[in-house]
Amino acid sequence: MLLGVTASMGICMAQQFDEVTYDREKTVFRLNAPAKARKVVVRIYEEALGGTPRHTVTLKKERGKGMAAKEGAALWTGCQEGNLEGMFYTFDTGQGECPGTFAKAVGVNGRRGAILDLRVTDPEGWDKDVRPAIGSPSDLVVYEMHHRDFSIHPSSLSRYPGKFLALTEDHNIEYLKTLGVNAVQILPSYDYATVDESQPDRPQYNWGYDPLNYNVPEGSYATDATRPEVRIREFKQMVQALHKAGIRVILDVVYNHCMNIAGSNFQMTLPDYFFRKTEKGKGASGDIGTTGDDWANASGCGNETASERALMRQFMLESVKYWIEEYHIDGFRFDLMGIHDIETMNSIRREVDSIDPTITLYGEGWAAGAPALPDSLCAMKARTHLMPGIGAFADEMRDALRGPFSDDHQSAFLNGLPGHEESIKLGLVGGIKHPGVDMSKVNYSKEAWAAQPTQHVSYVSCHDDMSLVDRLRTSIPGIGTEELIRLDLLAQTAVLTSQGIPFLWAGEEVLRDKKGVHNSYNSPDSINQINWEHLRLYPQVFQYYSGMIHLRQAHPAFRMGQADKVQRHLKFLDAPSCVIAYQLDGQAVGDSWKTIICILNANRTPQQVSIPQGKYTIVVRDGVVNAEGLGQHTGRVVTVPAQSAIIVHSS
Repeated sequence: MLLGVTASMGICMAQQFDEVTYDREKTVFRLNAPAKARKVVVRIYEEALGGTPRHTVTLKKERGKGMAAKEGAALWTGCQEGNLEGMFYTFDTGQGECPGTFAKAVGVNGRRGAILDLRVTDPEGWDKDVRPAIGSPSDLVVYEMHHRDFSIHPSSLSRYPGKFLALTEDHNIEYLKTLGVNAVQILPSYDYATVDESQPDRPQYNWGYDPLNYNVPEGSYATDATRPEVRIREFKQMVQALHKAGIRVILDVVYNHCMNIAGSNFQMTLPDYFFRKTEKGKGASGDIGTTGDDWANASGCGNETASERALMRQFMLESVKYWIEEYHIDGFRFDLMGIHDIETMNSIRREVDSIDPTITLYGEGWAAGAPALPDSLCAMKARTHLMPGIGAFADEMRDALRGPFSDDHQSAFLNGLPGHEESIKLGLVGGIKHPGVDMSKVNYSKEAWAAQPTQHVSYVSCHDDMSLVDRLRTSIPGIGTEELIRLDLLAQTAVLTSQGIPFLWAGEEVLRDKKGVHNSYNSPDSINQINWEHLRLYPQVFQYYSGMIHLRQAHPAFRMGQADKVQRHLKFLDAPSCVIAYQLDGQAVGDSWKTIICILNANRTPQQVSIPQGKYTIVVRDGVVNAEGLGQHTGRVVTVPAQSAIIVHSS
């Protein structure tokens, strides 16, 4: 069987980056390397680290043609006879040894590629694995998690703490099903640089935004990082278990930068090609093979990749397709998507559509600095309408609810501060143009940026931030537990009734905190772990989250999915300051509830709101959700308790 060539899901992979092809008689090596390189060699080892080469293969340069030739590169090829399964390899173009740009299996710490038959990594029944069906991206409720955070605390009772296999355990799967989420977004789970996989018993932590090998699972999340097949098989077992539970898997991908340039497989394979430079850096650089002085740094990590260049664009396309084909991934979250160019993102969407249009694509519609690319070409949030089928995170709604990302101490709507209502309304309609939203009063965007509500990712917190609990404690000094819970539930009611894609950070449903740490990317487990004892301490919080998720999934009025439907069937009602009220025409969109009214009250006192005359069933009130009804309401005025939401419907 050829390494990297599979029949699963019927995808035919492009060959631009297929660097190692294995069978029992021989292994073929192919590499896009500088056309001007003096020599390109492959060294084959018996060990993942250390030792001396057992074989050395000098690659031959093919006649320059196609994409690589146009980019100053050439295809270098060679072959080693014999069965090399279980051995390791490196490429060397004169810049030092590395596994190449598209390794599909690696040894411990990812410094050497591994030669193996990928079919031996397939768990039983893998060929029958099925992607859970969805009708629209708005049907998703996304749950963002880090493997260690989710299962490392003793209260998780996991047999595989901090590992891929924790998400195969029955009690963890059942927890996610009870909560109601139908998609998990896992933080970067490819092979990253800063955790030493050779020391599995030493506590080590990183979010994983330091890419090393983009197309291999991270070894520290496997039960044995020294055996290349184990991390691959266990990742697949995780996906398979989640799929059986009806839960999709979204992978966080970081194509916008590497851990560093000097140690990057890109730079060691085709120097100076895959990264952008500043104007000063361009002036200091010569031909391929030299190193510029100043690298562009829109990532804030010392480098930014050049997605607009043909081979980098092709790398991203093939990488996404490979994760879909080999690992059955259902969606991708693009880190700092604003660094990438619009054409590349649209090319990825087209390629993915040819495989399965229900695969989800969204990202951060911003960068950490100004990319070294004309602003008009960058895949920023403001240009989401130019990228059909690709979503972006909505910081308008997030910051209007709890306060700006740039100031942890400043509060907003949740603290009863007026002036944030229109920004939240934009979130509730899914970032589209809507007659009920006054864009002149929206905090960051003066024009609607989403063409469809399915392009709007609605959230109030994520990994890269304070937890909502910490933020409330920091921005509202002296807040007590009861008030904190009320505001937490109020915030997530806005998220979960948004017409966009609702996004939750794992553990928020049990009042997770990070002891006030904001950027906890390498903080210890004591900061990042989820203490599941909170589930026992605050059961009402979990019950509310779960109730709201199930309410959303049962009623299509909360997830219309199309801009014209939202514009016609969602109407905002007059309301006092720091109150948002709106009406959904459920009957018009096939909902079993005729008219639905949602009201969010951030005031510290009850508020009255006028509603259409009718007889209503109350399904959300005082931090309790009950789809069967909490009581009846008749009349034109409804009183909303302080710092809470109320949802009523007519039959």
